[in-house]
Amino acid sequence: MLHIVNKSSFERNSLKSCLNTIDDTSIILLIEDGVISAANNVNSYMLADLAADSRVFALQEDIDARGISSKVADNIKLVDYAGFVDLVVEQGTAVSWV
Repeated sequence: MLHIVNKSSFERNSLKSCLNTIDDTSIILLIEDGVISAANNVNSYMLADLAADSRVFALQEDIDARGISSKVADNIKLVDYAGFVDLVVEQGTAVSWV
């Protein structure tokens, strides 16, 4: 299942709630303000293990729009809009965390 998080972990607890419910096959995609969690910051530790397993993606356009390209944590994969669509198709089911 694809879990889409669009809120900053500084603003809401969407990412934390998502992480508390996912299973071993889940993929996380960070979009909009959710990409702030992709940056090396106080909250990036929440994604470290999943990112190491290649299960965390962030939308490149939203990373660029927020000027954090140089701060993206290791192992978080960046995708464009076509990659976003590919993840939705590959996973078959998507849940948005708002």
